[in-house]
Amino acid sequence: MMKWTSKAALLIAALGFTQAAVAESVKFETTLGNFTVELNSEKAPISVANFLRYVEDGSYVGTQFHRVIPGFMAQGGGFDKDMTKKSSYAPIKNEGSNGLDNDTATIAMARTNAPDSATRQFYINLSDNGFLNANQRPPGYAVFGKVTQGFDVIQKMATKKTKALPNGMRDIPIEPIIITKATLIK
Repeated sequence: MMKWTSKAALLIAALGFTQAAVAESVKFETTLGNFTVELNSEKAPISVANFLRYVEDGSYVGTQFHRVIPGFMAQGGGFDKDMTKKSSYAPIKNEGSNGLDNDTATIAMARTNAPDSATRQFYINLSDNGFLNANQRPPGYAVFGKVTQGFDVIQKMATKKTKALPNGMRDIPIEPIIITKATLIK
């Protein structure tokens, strides 16, 4: 009896540890298909917390992938279907030196030329984009996770025809690719 109890306790402890060690993920449903990103809060705690605020407040829903460049990346989260800019929380500190590289299928924070300017927009790398890493282009662009399911949907985005607007914005899919749901998976 004692051996069974000890084994059961070890199993329960191991399962508890396994659940705690599992990274958070977000499942995105879009008009083009679904994909899931696994978040790395250990190496990018500020970026992950920021990203999750937008997931949890529901404000990614109804936004589009407004900049898609084949062989480079797909960027979204900042504009609605009519290309109206969405409101944002305050900008965050750049975590571009966290050791995560802008490799194929990783997700990173989009920003302006100002290092600490990232808010709600993110991008998913369609290829290895080492020139965006801090060791090649300081201070870098902060990677905070990776696509673990549905990367084919991101690749499909890059096959869609794009347009430019009179205001200078380019690489906008002619048929908007809209986020219809974003769900946190713990």
